[in-house]
Amino acid sequence: MLNFELYNPTNYVFGKGQMSKLTDLVPQNTKILLAYGGGSIFKNGVYDQVKAALPATEIIEFGGIEPNPRYETLMKAVEIIRKENIGFILAVGGGSVIDGVKFISAAVKFDGNPMDILHKRLLMKDLTQVVPFGTVLTLPATGSEMNSGAVITINETQEKLSFGGSALFPKFSICDPTVIESLPKRQIQNGVVDAFTHVMEQYLTYPTDALLQDRIAESILQTLVEIGPAVVEQPTDYKLAANYMWCATMALNGLIQKGVPTDWATHMIGHELTALYEIDHARTLAIIGPNLYRVMFDTKKEKLAQYGERVFNVQGNSIEEKAEKAIEATVAFFHQMGMLTRLSENTEKYDGTADFIVKRFEERGWLAMGEKQNITPEKVREIVEMSY
Repeated sequence: MLNFELYNPTNYVFGKGQMSKLTDLVPQNTKILLAYGGGSIFKNGVYDQVKAALPATEIIEFGGIEPNPRYETLMKAVEIIRKENIGFILAVGGGSVIDGVKFISAAVKFDGNPMDILHKRLLMKDLTQVVPFGTVLTLPATGSEMNSGAVITINETQEKLSFGGSALFPKFSICDPTVIESLPKRQIQNGVVDAFTHVMEQYLTYPTDALLQDRIAESILQTLVEIGPAVVEQPTDYKLAANYMWCATMALNGLIQKGVPTDWATHMIGHELTALYEIDHARTLAIIGPNLYRVMFDTKKEKLAQYGERVFNVQGNSIEEKAEKAIEATVAFFHQMGMLTRLSENTEKYDGTADFIVKRFEERGWLAMGEKQNITPEKVREIVEMSY
């Protein structure tokens, strides 16, 4: 097991009826920016619950944060906070809204061009240089409610870039599983696959004798396989909803990455597909992930075989056979979750995609990715072309 430090200060408030605690969680005598997305919180009653919990709080609203939140939109919120002297932000929404608020939090006091936060992938560590924020989660998927990372899209350049830092953990996150009752099936499908792939990025690397971490990761994967198809069809089943929400948080709250190597190349390539073609984030992961496992088979086959045995109960006469069956089981699960796992099934304009992504990675200096830094631009090309 590798050396590690574990730090997570977020107050995670889970379960039915927890919105009532919002009154005591937000800072008193502080002007608040209420940030949300396209308006679903008005339809599902969450907006009314938030307002009811904060009757005496001065609130300025900022709506319209997009899926794959745009830098250009978020900068408008930054200007409002500066102008109105706002001291706290409340993100009400899914991962996109929460990620957007993390950028807003970082940009308000940033000395320089806020775009550098993204292009230079800066780590924000000084609590005095960010605006504190809390969240009310409405869509389980990204784990952003209990981590310090975010991904933002720059519309002008069609880039989707990540950043983070220890100063960007939410102060609190209210997570009521009943909010998924009103979600479209597609969003729940996406959330399950997103959480699943988050685990895979931290687990499907190579053995490092991290026995407990492996078992925790496998338990999340097993649970998502067990409940994923059912929660899509029965979102009002509290048992299913609660386990889905907790899995999504546990998949990316920092715990399972400690003591182990991590990959994240599937995400880095997938982000480009979203930026180029507006394909749902989770669906890009379902397109790229299995083909990355195929191209990088030799360095991942031991963990692939272990994963296949423990998560899907595959059998085989060799590590290679079990590893190959594990990839096929993964694709079958993604199909069961409504994913179309080829780029050509998600967009008609995919010619030249591999060349474009390789060139962009080379321009950024991303010449070695993955847990062994062995995913070169040529490997990226092979992965993307195999995904057509």
